[in-house]
Amino acid sequence: MHALDALLALQRARDSVFSRMAASGFHEFGRGSRILLPTRVSNADKISIGKNVLIGAGSWLMVPSREQPGPVMFLHDRVRMRGASISAIQSVVIEEAVGIAFGVYIADHMHGFSNPGIPIRDQPLSEPRPVRICRGAWLGQNVVVLPGVTIGEYSVVGANSVVREDVPPHCVAVGAPARVVRELATG
Repeated sequence: MHALDALLALQRARDSVFSRMAASGFHEFGRGSRILLPTRVSNADKISIGKNVLIGAGSWLMVPSREQPGPVMFLHDRVRMRGASISAIQSVVIEEAVGIAFGVYIADHMHGFSNPGIPIRDQPLSEPRPVRICRGAWLGQNVVVLPGVTIGEYSVVGANSVVREDVPPHCVAVGAPARVVRELATG
């Protein structure tokens, strides 16, 4: 075994131990799910993670408010993400087998900015509207998904797109703002 192989095995073991220890802090944490370090999580008890989910290094799962009862973020079975940020105060649902590339940002709220005398980061979060990424969708690198958006099943959102409106199922959407440029065959 080469030194690199040994280091990678140690890294996998560390991430496995961390995942098992962290699991009890989540509302649910499905069998076979893993969190690769470094990852940031806030209010894990408001997050439900399905089976065989991979939360890759550099990811950030944020629930900045504890006001809503029960979980507000759901990552269903077989979700894969790396270096992405998801922030929920009302409802963000990522359905089964969704792929989320590096740099993706998904939020069900905006930062308030109505008071010009207060720094933006200190103003209350506003405009919460549920977000849903449907089964089998793929979000390319650096995609931004804004509040109130549903991305249909098996759709693809191209890199660097900003999704302000719903994307229908079986489509490719690109751009800022994202627009549907192609329908995918469903047979």
